[in-house]
Formats: sequence, structure tokens, C-alpha cells
Amino acid sequence: MNIAFFDFDGTITKKDSTAKFIRYFVGDIAFIKGVIILLPFIIAYKIKILSNNEIKKKLVTYFFKDIDIKDFTEKAREFSLNMIDPIIRKKALDRILWHKKNGDELVIVSASINLWLLPWCEKNKIRLIATELEVINNRITGNLISNNCYGPEKVKRILESYNLSNYTCIYSYGNSRGDHEMLEIATQKFYKPFT
Repeated sequence: MNIAFFDFDGTITKKDSTAKFIRYFVGDIAFIKGVIILLPFIIAYKIKILSNNEIKKKLVTYFFKDIDIKDFTEKAREFSLNMIDPIIRKKALDRILWHKKNGDELVIVSASINLWLLPWCEKNKIRLIATELEVINNRITGNLISNNCYGPEKVKRILESYNLSNYTCIYSYGNSRGDHEMLEIATQKFYKPFT
């Protein structure tokens, strides 16, 4: 039995789903305003003062804190089923279909929030490991349930769900620094394979 782990943003997609979803959720003006307000933190992340985990929390807190989870989930489902297909890379989809034809297990491992990826994954019969939002009293708190699913956290989460010794071949597909550790656990690794 074989298993294939795919990063999502930039690997399967042509555009980043996080920025696209935030814009979809809050609208263009609120999105631009938020980016301007968060710019010092974005710069701090780019020059490695802030970690990937910290910048994700800043984004989640600014844009989603105190949002009712039911409303968020409904909007995330709409986005997932209507806005993701147009940004999927054809070569990536062809590779996914190739794995399916071969009977391989398929898993997307993403730093994006699970709620806007899950409906698309379910529609395509692909398992999902992704970043999860903390919710208390039906409201998004701005915190994450565990660390952002990025870098070493991707491998940690994979190993919590799968015993890799059960698989003959482990495929891994990624396109960024956040995928290096996931690529290293593979028997067949592909870096930026669909660009």
C-alpha cells in the first residue's frame, strides 16, 4: 500500500487560499485595511522576527476573533465548493487522479485552516490534516488548537495519524520552506513539481 502527502497552497493551487478566503469572508476594503494594520507583523515575519505560528495567530485574531463558528463554517463551505476549483493546478489534479487510479491513500497536509479546505477534500475523497481554530461558546477565540500545521508540525501531525512503516512507498509533494520536513520523510519526494 502507498500513501501520498500533498501540501495545498502553491503546490496544488496557483494562489494562496488563506488570503483568498479572508478576502472572500471580509470583503475587499476590510481585507486591505487589515493588511495595512498587520503590515508591521507581516514584515516581522518576513525578516524572521515572528514565527509562522505567531503570524497565523495574528491573522486569525484580527480577521476572525469572536465570529460565530456556524456563520464561519457556512461561509467556509461556500468558499471551498465554489472558489477552490478555479485555482487548482491541472498538473496537480492529474497527479491526484493518478494516485487514485493506483489505489494510493491521499492526504492533504496544510497550514491553511481546515474549515475552508475540508468540503473540497471531502468532495474529492482526500483526507485532510490542517490548522484548526479554537472555538469556545460557539465563537472563534483567535487561538489555534495546536501549532500551525507548518514545517516540523506537518510531520508531527502525520505521525500522529499514520504508521509510515505500513506503506511500501511514501510520496510527498511540496513547494516551500514549510514543506521541507514533510518531503524528508518520503521515499519519493517532489519539490515544486506542478509549476
